[in-house]
Amino acid sequence: MWFRWPVGPAPAEGPTPTTGSASPEGGAAPAREAGPGDRDAGDRDLDDRTPGADLRTANVLAPALCEAAQDRSAPELLSHGGLSFLAEASNLLAGQFDADKVALLAAGQLLVPRLADWCAVWLETPDAGPAAPWVWHASESEMAELRCQVGERPPTLPATARGRAVPWPWPGDRAAGAGGAALACGLVTGGRSVGTLLIGRSGLSQLPDEVARLFEGLARRVALAVVAARQYTREVLQRGLLPSGLAAIPGMDTAVVYEPAGGTCAGGDFYDVFPAGDGRWCFALGDVCGNGPEAAVVTGLARPVLRLLARGGYGVTEVLDRLNRTLGEKAVEAAASAIAAEGPGKSRFLSLLYGELVPYDGPAPYDGPDESVAQGGSAPHGEPVSHGASASHDASAPGEGRTAYGEPRGGGSGATGQGARGARRGVRCTLASAGHPLPLLLRADGGVLARAAPQLLLGVLDGVRYESETFDLLPGETLLCATDGVTERRSDHAQFDDDDGLARALATCVGLSAQEVAQHVRTAVHAFGAAPPNDDLAMLVFKAAP
Repeated sequence: MWFRWPVGPAPAEGPTPTTGSASPEGGAAPAREAGPGDRDAGDRDLDDRTPGADLRTANVLAPALCEAAQDRSAPELLSHGGLSFLAEASNLLAGQFDADKVALLAAGQLLVPRLADWCAVWLETPDAGPAAPWVWHASESEMAELRCQVGERPPTLPATARGRAVPWPWPGDRAAGAGGAALACGLVTGGRSVGTLLIGRSGLSQLPDEVARLFEGLARRVALAVVAARQYTREVLQRGLLPSGLAAIPGMDTAVVYEPAGGTCAGGDFYDVFPAGDGRWCFALGDVCGNGPEAAVVTGLARPVLRLLARGGYGVTEVLDRLNRTLGEKAVEAAASAIAAEGPGKSRFLSLLYGELVPYDGPAPYDGPDESVAQGGSAPHGEPVSHGASASHDASAPGEGRTAYGEPRGGGSGATGQGARGARRGVRCTLASAGHPLPLLLRADGGVLARAAPQLLLGVLDGVRYESETFDLLPGETLLCATDGVTERRSDHAQFDDDDGLARALATCVGLSAQEVAQHVRTAVHAFGAAPPNDDLAMLVFKAAP
């Protein structure tokens, strides 16, 4: 709303200064023009602090732009009003957390009708180009026709016009009036374009330079607000998709590395470590096939389902079976398709490493096969006993797994001193891999052993039955879980895990803490290639207390 605010003192009752005032002799003094020297300090202060004091500036920022454009006698006054306009724009856009709302505010409350009769705003979407424009017209009945006239694609601006307003052809007489002037400006911040603005004003052959400068200043503020809103959205997404911290597991040292590609806050990889009750702790390390909102749908579903099933008492294989059926339901695909820009949802497949950890509290005499061994669990000396699909992985006899370098793993670790009736120490680990890189076990003597067996991705087939493997993580041993962003890190045509590169890096970490192991492997992955990683990098490290 615009109104006129008197800048001088209110006139007293009686004759006005413009028509004359009483003289000491009682006559009427001749009228004269007020000069600059007649204003006292109070009047000048009032002018400086009143946004509407400059009526010509108010006219420029109000719908009557034509009159102001013709009056070019005081451009410095015009710029003073422009500063107020840009300050108002900054305040309006600063607190917005939604990029689309930023576009609507810029169109409906700042550009129209303040600078233009109509406008269109295109916002670039990650990996999908510009979205359909937001259009606004001073006459609501013209908005549909305006949308047709401006089209779906933004103006193609010259490379030299990054962040600068350039004249643009009038899009059409019917939608934008009987003709006028139009300006286009890219939304550029940090050297990156996030969208385009287009404005038009009828009845003009060109928009004045002062308005073009205001338009450019507003475009910069809109670009900053869009980037800030999207950054906020990513941070909220990260808080929703990733745990706030790692659960402390008794008798274990734990560390995590999580580096989304491209400097974002949350990527397609996710992890979780949480208590499941009855002395059990569960962990998950997953990678969604895809990115963007579709991947977020799958990740946002997988984590709470995992926690719900684990805390409901389901074992590792049961959790994977039920999660696989959930990911295959039509509702998930429909939700992903509704968010996707085009086509059916393609990111409902999930690679997942999921496990359960049960620390041994102290002395536990062994009087024969316990329930876990009878079900294919762990032997009393901490040696792996494979079953199901993982049996093909451990081809050696029970108690003689093979390391990555073919070194035999003998029975009974002398370092732990566990006898048939001795105290159990360490952590019992049950895990399964669904299309995920296999975890690596680092023994206290430096040997490295791959655990579990490869199985099908989650969400591909409904009738898949997943198998798990149970073994003891002995004191001083370390379990490394990593996503394909680690194993498939590229340097020219080579990958980091070619020729067991990850196992070789892990073998040098004997005696290191979990955090030191994570940092050592992370450094090796980054040093493998000259270019920054182009995929998310995530690792979980668990070390049993010595």
